[in-house]
Amino acid sequence: MKLRTLAIPYVGWMALFVVTPVVIILAYAVTNSGGAFSLESFAKMGDYISVFIRSFLLAVISTVICIIIGYPVAYILAKERPRLQRILLMLVMLPMWMNFLLRTYAWMSILENTGLLNRLLTAVGLPAVGIINTPGAVVIGMVYNFLPFMILPVYSVIVKIDRSLIEAAQDLGAGGLTIFRKVIFPLSLPGVLSGITMVFVPAVSTFVISQLLGGGSNMLLGDLIEMQFLGTAYNPHLGSAIAFVMMIVVMLCMWLMNKFGAGEEQAVML
Repeated sequence: MKLRTLAIPYVGWMALFVVTPVVIILAYAVTNSGGAFSLESFAKMGDYISVFIRSFLLAVISTVICIIIGYPVAYILAKERPRLQRILLMLVMLPMWMNFLLRTYAWMSILENTGLLNRLLTAVGLPAVGIINTPGAVVIGMVYNFLPFMILPVYSVIVKIDRSLIEAAQDLGAGGLTIFRKVIFPLSLPGVLSGITMVFVPAVSTFVISQLLGGGSNMLLGDLIEMQFLGTAYNPHLGSAIAFVMMIVVMLCMWLMNKFGAGEEQAVML
């Protein structure tokens, strides 16, 4: 009874700041401007299919790149000496200590037509590149900002793998590639799936990166929702419908990831 009493503030906090906003969003999504029940906002979302496709496509591309870069980095980190691990981890987390907006502005100064990258290219006699205000610039911004969210969960899982399992595989004659494929990678999948979730969810809903690095010509779902609440096309009912559908899709993706991760974990244990 005492423990339940201690949990009351937490339950109240969750109800106030998690459940209540979701209920409000749902209420706006299923009503019209007159307050009557209506699914008109969901029907209007068909006009923005291209925004949905672009958002999920760029989020998937960014997530895949984060896996390709983040997994080797996490693996190398886990194999280093403890003191060097702490230094390298600090370097990985260092950009996260800086404001998200400032980090994105820094990439604007690097990628813009007269930015640092093009100045370096022209200095060595190479042609300038037009990256700013393109989907490529948005992907670069996503990968840079969300890469630590892939590295840290994978590292935290790999570093905890029992060394005796690797030694047992070596005793049975397994080579380095076989040990990685049969032991290390399957055991690290929970960290990979956690990293995928932590990268994909903010990537599919971001709006600052697409506005600053995409120049407004690469509208994503986050931009579309913001426009319905704060822009000239004020329509909170449509914005709520889009946000609610996106929340359902993200929750479905997370459920599939967790189910897949549980299946892989059971397979490894067997």
